[in-house]
Amino acid sequence: MKTLFAATALALLLARAQPASAAPGLPSTNVAWLAAAADADVDGAFAHARSEKKPVLLYWGATWCPPCNQLKATLFNRQEFAALSRGFVAVHVDGDRPGAQRLGQRFKVSGYPTLVLFNAQGQELTRLPGEVDAAQALAVLQLGMAGGRPVAAVLKDALAGKALAAAEWRLLAFYSWDTDEQQLQPKAELAATLRRLATAAPAADAETAHRLWLKALAANDGSPAALPEAAQRERLLRLLAAPAQVRAQMDVLANNAVEIVQTLDGEGAAPDWPLVKAYAAALERLEADAGLSRGDRLMALYARVDLARLAQPKDTVRPRLPAALVKDVREHTARLDRETTDAYERQAVITAAGSLLGRAGLWTESEALLEANLARSHSPYYLMSQLGGNARKLGRNEDALRWYQKAFDSSEGPATRLQWGAGYLLALVDLAPQDGARIEKTAAQLLVEAARDSGAFDGRSARSLARIGSKLATWNEDGRHKDSLRRLQAQLDGICSRIAAGDARRASCSALLRPADKKSA
Repeated sequence: MKTLFAATALALLLARAQPASAAPGLPSTNVAWLAAAADADVDGAFAHARSEKKPVLLYWGATWCPPCNQLKATLFNRQEFAALSRGFVAVHVDGDRPGAQRLGQRFKVSGYPTLVLFNAQGQELTRLPGEVDAAQALAVLQLGMAGGRPVAAVLKDALAGKALAAAEWRLLAFYSWDTDEQQLQPKAELAATLRRLATAAPAADAETAHRLWLKALAANDGSPAALPEAAQRERLLRLLAAPAQVRAQMDVLANNAVEIVQTLDGEGAAPDWPLVKAYAAALERLEADAGLSRGDRLMALYARVDLARLAQPKDTVRPRLPAALVKDVREHTARLDRETTDAYERQAVITAAGSLLGRAGLWTESEALLEANLARSHSPYYLMSQLGGNARKLGRNEDALRWYQKAFDSSEGPATRLQWGAGYLLALVDLAPQDGARIEKTAAQLLVEAARDSGAFDGRSARSLARIGSKLATWNEDGRHKDSLRRLQAQLDGICSRIAAGDARRASCSALLRPADKKSA
């Protein structure tokens, strides 16, 4: 649940937003976006920002990405956002443009979408949260644009016990820790950092204090210092009983329901426990709130299903759920399918609805929804990969591989094709390890595609290739496929030889299949 929605909720904003057609490759037509694919592009943007004394807003996304499409449908085309954009330089980096993955490494952005606000000197003012509603998103952007300090300096002072302005505390509370990429804190220290911030946050600003506290609960790392007290459970019960407070914290509560409950009630929490029942009731009110976006209401329903699955194995394929909840899932997803007309919004809402149906054990409905929407999606390979995942969970391995292959064959863009191809290859090794010919053929095809892509050994693409190398090493750990690995290594050597000797990417290229090669020696 958290993985699915952590980066999506900023995109699922305000159902009343008017659709707008974006120019090819640009997020919207009402903002002066600079399409960047190289260092020179962004250096020029920062030079312009310095001359205009404006900050820079960097948007990192991809054509297929569901939350990116919702940003196009519901935030970037908003009049308020367009008006605000006159105060910053807007830079768009599409992950499939040549050079984009190297830019991703430069700015430490990985997950799609990521929004980063910089001052004109290139210091990060904040990373915009991917889980808040429109009003909150715009307010956070305005706070960052209002001449604030870099977020790293603000955090340093907060942890040192120095006084912060109310706006600075608010920026920390709304900072996008999910897309931080360890810029502010190492991942291992994040939970402890959030606990310290939650303790120090000014109680006078209830929304800020509650948000930091809830994020600390969600990030609980199980350390002794994080053990909950009864007072925290009572505090959450009071918050859940207050509709205005629940709505203000909707994104954190829905996106982290299981994590928060298990922090306070333990891993053995069950749906009939008092805290879980109160939590589910609060989520049900959010789902019924017509003032929220379709995506926000769907997220609340998804969290209700996750709470209802507590005390059942996490990988349960056909969970035991209350009949009323199952009925709600069916009706809600059918309504979304009928009412969501914007093509961008559908890319996010339908994929999430398909996932929710499967989460509720309604696999036939999930597959029917996804298949019916293939022709309506501009990136159907995303839905195909979901269909492959459904089939795999149900033990239909050949169906799963068929869908994964169709998804790979249909995918577009160099980084996207490497990512989808890696997914297909990993599934092949897991589900059909005996099919050496198909595995080698697929791996060879991916190396051909890597050879055509100057950014294949940067960013997300490099990670896709690393996954391929690791999986092939596992496949050949008994040496039975050493001949296939040697042929692939020879193909890879030809690719690596075309990378300049002093370029760090050459070493990454050369090491890609070496673990497998050593195992087969």
